[in-house]
Amino acid sequence: MIRRLTHSVLRHFPQIYLSCHVAHPRARTNRFRLTDKDVVLLGHLDERTPMRASELARHLGIGAPTLSAQLQRLHRFGHIARTPHAQDRRRVELRLTPRGAEAMATTSVLDPGRVTMLLMRLPPAQRAQAVEGLALLARAARKLQLKSSRRHSPP
Repeated sequence: MIRRLTHSVLRHFPQIYLSCHVAHPRARTNRFRLTDKDVVLLGHLDERTPMRASELARHLGIGAPTLSAQLQRLHRFGHIARTPHAQDRRRVELRLTPRGAEAMATTSVLDPGRVTMLLMRLPPAQRAQAVEGLALLARAARKLQLKSSRRHSPP
């Protein structure tokens, strides 16, 4: 059963991606001044659930100095919130801000108009089901990312 479901995701996701994909925006030409790397980073953050910078760096496979510079830039533009962890002030928790969520959606590799047209082709009840299904997969993906980054972290 799980093998069949895996095959379905692998078959269907590229169809959605290809149908709604747009050219990648350049940092100089989008109003939020985001690069492709910025969009990828923001895509790993959530407005409610924090992520530690060290986990994000491990997951993205980049060094702390590289990530730090990128985080400072995104924080300066108001796309992310950086707050000290409640129990360990050496740890920084990262969250997406509402401005960051808007920036990410606006500069997404998926064209919002095409995604809207895609959703409009479904009856209203199926639209909600489709979006909820994607939300479930995204939540599972975030949990998998956190688990993977913890597994690969040094003792």
